[in-house]
Amino acid sequence: MRGQVRAKELSAVRAGPRIRRSASVDGVGARLLEAYAALAERGEHLFAGLLGGATPKQWAHYPEDDAIDASRGYQWFYHSHSPEDRPGSSEHGHIHLFARRPLWGRRLRSKSERAFAGLCGDPVSDAHTRHLLAIGFDAKGLPVSLFTVNSWVTGDLMLGADLTMELLESMELDTGHPEVDAVVEATIRMCLAELSELMAARDKSLAAHVGPDKLGDSSLELLSEIAVDLDAKLAIQGD
Repeated sequence: MRGQVRAKELSAVRAGPRIRRSASVDGVGARLLEAYAALAERGEHLFAGLLGGATPKQWAHYPEDDAIDASRGYQWFYHSHSPEDRPGSSEHGHIHLFARRPLWGRRLRSKSERAFAGLCGDPVSDAHTRHLLAIGFDAKGLPVSLFTVNSWVTGDLMLGADLTMELLESMELDTGHPEVDAVVEATIRMCLAELSELMAARDKSLAAHVGPDKLGDSSLELLSEIAVDLDAKLAIQGD
């Protein structure tokens, strides 16, 4: 199981994280910096609005009914696991990001989606979402990893790599949580190359796993993971 550092650390964070500024960062990087600058000016953590000042409860969804952008077709939630799940992890919690049915419902019969369904064992689900990826955050609220998980973890299914990347590249969020939306969008835009590698590794893990119900096999949880360093990416933009 994926693990996080202890939940009490998050409520103790008051100041914004230190991200190097540069006058020449592009629009995506600038939006990321603006989001964290606004939080720092208010003395708030990235997830302060979700938690309402309370210590996060392990496994609880924040917000309880997910953050939903019904008009654009995306939703997400933040949560954390038990610290015993993965001792020594720098991740504090993570956001699970989903696409809602209007974005993919009419595309499941495409050649690429049929091929991916075959790779997964032709699963059937009436879920109205498809899990795209998860973003891990450290205790300061900075993205530190991108990862994918098996479908039994999220209770829905996945989409093929091509469609997943298309939906991520075109994603815009307006869930009513502007700073979190901005950080999620910017992280994805800045890490498209890593995301392509992440999806390839995900599919490789699925192909290598044998069994009649690979998507429901609890021994297969984490499919792929890549560490990210947005501070380093911003520094490169500023060179």
